[in-house]
Amino acid sequence: MTLCKQRQDRILVNLYATIWFTMLRIVITGIGAVTPLGNSFVDSWSAACSGRSGVRTTSRVSVAGMPWTVCGEISAFDPLVYLDGREIRRLDLFAQYAVSAAIMAARDAGLTPEKEKKNGLQQQAGDYVAAGGVIIGSSRGGIGMIEHALLKPVGNRRHRMSPYLMPATTISTAASYTAQKLGIKGHCLGISNACTSGTNAIGEACRLIRSGHAGPVLAGGADAPISRICLEGYGAAGALSRIPDHTASRPFDATRDGFVLSEGACILVIERRDIALKRGAHVYAEIAGYGSTADAFHQTRPDPAGEGRAMSAALSLSSTAPQEIDLISAHGTATPLGDVAEARAICQVFGKHASAIPVSAMKSMTGHMLAASGAFETATAAMAIDQGMIFPTINLSDQDEDIPLSVVREAARADIRTVLVNSFGFGGVNAALVLQQNDTA
Repeated sequence: MTLCKQRQDRILVNLYATIWFTMLRIVITGIGAVTPLGNSFVDSWSAACSGRSGVRTTSRVSVAGMPWTVCGEISAFDPLVYLDGREIRRLDLFAQYAVSAAIMAARDAGLTPEKEKKNGLQQQAGDYVAAGGVIIGSSRGGIGMIEHALLKPVGNRRHRMSPYLMPATTISTAASYTAQKLGIKGHCLGISNACTSGTNAIGEACRLIRSGHAGPVLAGGADAPISRICLEGYGAAGALSRIPDHTASRPFDATRDGFVLSEGACILVIERRDIALKRGAHVYAEIAGYGSTADAFHQTRPDPAGEGRAMSAALSLSSTAPQEIDLISAHGTATPLGDVAEARAICQVFGKHASAIPVSAMKSMTGHMLAASGAFETATAAMAIDQGMIFPTINLSDQDEDIPLSVVREAARADIRTVLVNSFGFGGVNAALVLQQNDTA
């Protein structure tokens, strides 16, 4: 065989491989969540469809002297269902939430062993799961555990630093401990990309599978930022709402004044569609497009052009025309600048179709769970497709005249086939996903 013929064959092989991986269809087959709306995804989704708020006066932090008094706290959650006492002592809340949500997602997808211990899963997994991957994003990691350690008296041996403080508070802990719990020995990655971290984790999981990774990937986001340092830090940046009641999170409303800091986790099981169907898994939705961009503009101020590029990239990858989008799950944090920027970006991308597309903002009910929000909003977009239900935007009584969007205020039944999910973060980072209905072809 001549050298020229070898090169031609190699080019053909690479071309066929590129076409194959581009044509791979990737689906969501499991969802787990812990949010201010509920201690499971089913409960959280039910609360969201009922228009219930998870925002309340914080009980975890002394807010005396602070103007920011409400948060989206998780309540009555028992981590002992998923972790033993020693693990709970050694892990920050964000990792506890992440691991718990991951176990729920794996169960939902039918990927966990039938026999389980009372305080967690047996560390057994089939070859498929063991070869899988984990990608979990977090904005703040173990900030609560770090704050607690720093507030301990210095020099008292009874209050010495825990030897687990450093490994327990790193961003990667959520992913690595999830892998340890579920016996996943393939790809493992913790990422931090501000508030887009959870959405980016899902998008990067899709890229991983398209690159040839055969196993399922557990992907999503987790954060537990309800601490004095985060409240004062975000507050000092002018990002938090000062409204002192459960209506504080008001996306797109003329009276909005900032976001509500919240906590939570949401993990999705993502896998190749052909493998999912072969093993009889329920498919919530297909992930057809992913866009990730940077504004290269400002540390905290959003740029509609950068946000629009992320949306356009996701639409292009999914071969979706603007008029084919049935619902936009908005980032919708309720900051004065952020909501207007997102509205302008949507108008730039969708043109004359922008005002006709239903838009809803989940953060009106959950508050802003940072990395967990994008993942949870992806999960609820998948459920909107799966169940034909649009969740509402609550606390919206006087829509800002600079936001010419069709914002959904009441839960409604609808034939939802394609959804765009937006996530944006400090630093001008943007991510968007396009989800589509799983067909039978």
